[in-house]
Amino acid sequence: MAEKKNVKKRNWAFVLYPESAPENWKEQLQLTGLPCVISPIHDKDVNPDGTPKKAHHHIILVYGSPTTYNNVKTLTDRLNQPIPQPLDQIRGYYRYLTHKDNPEKYQYDEKDIVSINGFDISDFVEISKSEVLEIKSKLQSLIRELNIIEYADLLDYIQDNGEKTEYDVASSNTIFFNTYIKSRRYKAGYKPKVDPETGEIIE
Repeated sequence: MAEKKNVKKRNWAFVLYPESAPENWKEQLQLTGLPCVISPIHDKDVNPDGTPKKAHHHIILVYGSPTTYNNVKTLTDRLNQPIPQPLDQIRGYYRYLTHKDNPEKYQYDEKDIVSINGFDISDFVEISKSEVLEIKSKLQSLIRELNIIEYADLLDYIQDNGEKTEYDVASSNTIFFNTYIKSRRYKAGYKPKVDPETGEIIE
């Protein structure tokens, strides 16, 4: 424990059990001013013996500079929660918020992740080339499935229904997706309906 107390890290994580936390725990996190992110409520996790675990959140805290274990523990104590854990990097733990790399565990929805005080995962990690290709392939399938014929419709759909990384890939690969959508539109022989009086495209 003495060694842990001497640790100074910028990024920290802890588990929060709502049943033992103050009712305004989210407000208290916001008042710290620290960028932080809260996992979906983990209410479907099970122990090795099959019994359900207590419902909990995983939370990441990002300090402006390396800070001590005792400083972070002051916050977790105030919230009546277990001791914090230092993080060497954020990417892996962020993915654990939804069990993304643990298919044997229940998969939580990334859209239920809550960011506070401007936390943005893209500020801390960059997705790999293979992940970009995987997302591009997924979005191509989406275009075919929904018969999307305008690039703007693709962006609107992802903004309303997709994940941030998907929107980042779609918006930063404009030429690729616009060309693909136009090609599909041309291949299908699509001709928009035009108002004969005004020349305005109506569909």
